[in-house]
Amino acid sequence: MSANDISAISMKPRLGRRGMIIGAAALCVVAAIALDTTVVTIGSEQDTRVAGFSPDAYGKKEFPRIRDDITARAVDAPTLANALAADKKAAAKKYGTGGAMPVLPVKLTGTVGEGKAGIYDIAVDGVENVRIRVQTGPAINGTDLRDAPGDIAFGAFKNQIEYQDAGAGINRAMKAEVLAGFDNSDLTGKTVSLTGVFKLINPKMWLITPVKVQVQ
Repeated sequence: MSANDISAISMKPRLGRRGMIIGAAALCVVAAIALDTTVVTIGSEQDTRVAGFSPDAYGKKEFPRIRDDITARAVDAPTLANALAADKKAAAKKYGTGGAMPVLPVKLTGTVGEGKAGIYDIAVDGVENVRIRVQTGPAINGTDLRDAPGDIAFGAFKNQIEYQDAGAGINRAMKAEVLAGFDNSDLTGKTVSLTGVFKLINPKMWLITPVKVQVQ
């Protein structure tokens, strides 16, 4: 047997041991990576942090407590209309949230009138000289739901776009919970009970964004 053959034979065990050491080290690295890896569910709070601000995740999280807050503070439409007619500023301070254009919570039962693009007039007994309308989709406009609780501030968001998107996300969450499957194609003449909010721009013109709707 030549010296080269002896050298080759003696190297095989050393190469085998080296491969085992490298393989073990690689396994340790993979295990460490696995232990340090977090599985992120789409739409979860972790997903929001990783991917940036998610309006839909935000809206889904915030809408339930906004709905409950509006429901708890809602004022009967005749009471609110009379209060606004008597003293707009005092009524806004007593019942609303916000500054120059406060958002007011209201509840009512009335007869649905004519509608266009999902916005219907509602006649309410005890309310005169006030045009009351409700938006039922498909488009839900405005940031009334976002502004209703009075504690969702611009400073909590990265910029104006994100702040605006938060309102849109809340509106979509409301649509998914309140208006999904709601047939607004022919409401005229029907009796409806609803709870919602409107921005006080004109005390004689209310455009309500609902958080609860029931057609009788």
